[in-house]
Amino acid sequence: MKCSRAWWAVAICACLGPQLATADNLFGTDEGKLLLTAGFNDLEGSGGGGLVPLAFISGYGSSDSWGANAHFTDIQLKDYQLRAFGAAAGAFDRVEVSYTRHEFNITGTALDGLGAAQDIVGVKVKLVGDAVYGQDSWIPQVAVGAEYHKNEGLTNGDAVGLAGVVNPKQLGAAAEHGTDYYIAATKVFLAQSLVVNAVLRATKANEFGLLGFGGNLKNTYSYKPEGTVAYLLTRRLALGSEVRTRPHNLSVDDETTAYDVFLAWAPTKNVSLVAAYLNIGGVLGPVTGVNRHQDGPYLSVQAGF
Repeated sequence: MKCSRAWWAVAICACLGPQLATADNLFGTDEGKLLLTAGFNDLEGSGGGGLVPLAFISGYGSSDSWGANAHFTDIQLKDYQLRAFGAAAGAFDRVEVSYTRHEFNITGTALDGLGAAQDIVGVKVKLVGDAVYGQDSWIPQVAVGAEYHKNEGLTNGDAVGLAGVVNPKQLGAAAEHGTDYYIAATKVFLAQSLVVNAVLRATKANEFGLLGFGGNLKNTYSYKPEGTVAYLLTRRLALGSEVRTRPHNLSVDDETTAYDVFLAWAPTKNVSLVAAYLNIGGVLGPVTGVNRHQDGPYLSVQAGF
């Protein structure tokens, strides 16, 4: 599938940052949070890292304000490419809403040319705690969230030997849409320059929803742990790693744990970048006959206030 819809996001992320330098005057926002505490947009658009959501609410608006951002992510694995783009907004450092579009292409193996796409709408609500300002307490910031995925199906199946296959249900998925639910607990230890995050996700997703939800092996929710650890090298730069365990619902897909090592940089509050090495394990190995880990570079840019 071609990724022409993504170019508006590239333009926004390239141009929006300088324009938002005056966001305080234009929109009445206060950008009251500390640098790096707005949450980068993760793979599904929630405020987080690369793979895993954080309890942070997107945007730099304080509890008296709001914030928003646009993001574009490009992932190049050995035999696969994924582009994600969208926007997120946070209100009163309490509620976050997000939208992300995924456009996925197989660029190697016998399925070279097969594509998939999905739309993801998310919501997150902070329940208790403050990850940054609660330094005198061990209580983390805790948030709950939900992410609804609507898979738009598969494209170009006829050209790769999958004649008539246009829906992940034809590969064994139980549904082409579904909802993930999660709870995240995040704590920043300023004295140690350390960020620690733990997530528990209830999910039926196959390969983040790109291959539908549920399958012939399992069609009930799995409760999978995820985590993030990051060290603040400077007030603008963080080095960290994430782990995301995932269910194995489909016999045609050898889905395993995904992980990354990332470097996050915020040259200003209005522009931020995440570069990472990402490994998501096997993808469709039983179908392609290529049983190797899919790994490669992850690059994400976001602009906001």
